[in-house]
Amino acid sequence: CSHGDEPAPAPATYFQQRVPVPEDRNTNRISLRRLWAFTGPGFLMSIAYLDPGNIESDLQSGAKAGFKLLWVLLGATAIGLLLQRLAARLGVVTGMHLAEVCHRHYRTVPRILLWLMVELAIIGSDMQEVIGCAIAFNLLSSGRIPLWGGVLITIMDTFVFLFLDKYGLRKLEAFFGLLITLMAVTFGYEYVTVGPDQGQLLKGMFVPYCEGCGPVQLTQAVGIVGAVIMPHNIYLHSALVKSREVDRSNRKEVKEANKYFFIESSMALFVSFLINVFVVAVFAEGFYGRTNQEVFHVCNQTGSPHSHLFPLNNHTLEVDIYKGGVVLGCFFGPAALYIWAVGILAAGQSSTMTGTYSGQFVMEGFLNLRWSRFARVLLTRSIAVTPTLLVAVFQDVHSLTGMNDFLNVLQSMQLPFALLPILTFTSLPALMSEFANGLVFKVGGGVVVLIVCAINMYFVVVYVTELHSVWIYVTAAILSVAYLTFVGYLVGSSRDMGPSGPTMDTPALVHRWYTLVD
Repeated sequence: CSHGDEPAPAPATYFQQRVPVPEDRNTNRISLRRLWAFTGPGFLMSIAYLDPGNIESDLQSGAKAGFKLLWVLLGATAIGLLLQRLAARLGVVTGMHLAEVCHRHYRTVPRILLWLMVELAIIGSDMQEVIGCAIAFNLLSSGRIPLWGGVLITIMDTFVFLFLDKYGLRKLEAFFGLLITLMAVTFGYEYVTVGPDQGQLLKGMFVPYCEGCGPVQLTQAVGIVGAVIMPHNIYLHSALVKSREVDRSNRKEVKEANKYFFIESSMALFVSFLINVFVVAVFAEGFYGRTNQEVFHVCNQTGSPHSHLFPLNNHTLEVDIYKGGVVLGCFFGPAALYIWAVGILAAGQSSTMTGTYSGQFVMEGFLNLRWSRFARVLLTRSIAVTPTLLVAVFQDVHSLTGMNDFLNVLQSMQLPFALLPILTFTSLPALMSEFANGLVFKVGGGVVVLIVCAINMYFVVVYVTELHSVWIYVTAAILSVAYLTFVGYLVGSSRDMGPSGPTMDTPALVHRWYTLVD
């Protein structure tokens, strides 16, 4: 850090261009021109709420619990919005993203561990996206493209999409907007085709109760929270907001930027919530309570080549993103299957790109290591593709989609490593000045972290006990102790941070805080 009279300049944004924001002297009203200038980062962030892992969680929620868990989806999305608000505020007020702030606060060993935890979340998310795209290619080609072939295609298409970067930030954001629109249209088509009961839908969304629910529905509810709130997404959003021209020495301008980014994030997550509701409602209305035998007979009558996926028994139907497309095709015609596959492909492709950006920001922030996007994608995608390709080659589609359950557990386990840092840093008056969290956010954030940790332990217990292996029990116990110890360290370190100090301009605050932690 620089210790001269001038404040240390904030690190340059990852993007080579910044989007100018038009002036508007009347700050008492919402300017559509200014809102349009700030529109982009929130929609890129919202794609993580629509990745194939989320879609699978949605369809399983509908198939296993009907409309009864929609209120959990609504609550998880609302919590996600509040966390994204904190991430955006950190980036706007300090000019640094979350990984950069972590680099300046934590010591080397815990910083490396924190980086590894976030990288695990990114790789896990990337694996889900590879799985989703491979299944989509298989469905669209009527099985002509094998699953392993679909996995290999996802390696190539990611590099093709990277070239979009060269055409400018706004064009890239517009392309992601197009993919979100494609998801809304495809899953919206399924929603209109199935025609869910609107009364039951509204009841499930706004009545926080699950009548007649058991362990299966409870596990699914926990899974919804783990699938919706993505740890690396918080790091991503805090970096994306740096792409707008905001004079951080001007309190009024910072306050305006925070306002518009929150409005934009609310709009983006509302759209993603609607798309998730479409998927839940389709499977709640069409397939909740159905048995394998029922589905087998319907698929057999329609001449579907996939009827063998459903055994002749009276067990409750279990679906994943592959079987989901198949049953839609059996009950509502081939168009429903192909349109479903297009939606899954859009979800996988868009999430792949946001995962790439997350990885770039995290690596640059935690390690101060700058790689080209090509090298970064090559590393992350190679790690994600290798196990996925092995499963696709040597196992069946059931094993491939079954990996999503494990990956959802993995994502949920990494949540505290994003929640604790963002809550800690946005609560520091020495860093955030007047924009620091108030008492409500501090208490509410602490409660959210406790709930997440409890959910994680529940997930681990449920998942591990199903494996029936003493060695796995022992290993899981040791890892759980290490996990909780590290979470405890992050909690403890948050209490040891610098004093609040007097109020001053934001750049001077950032410089003063650098000096404190150095």
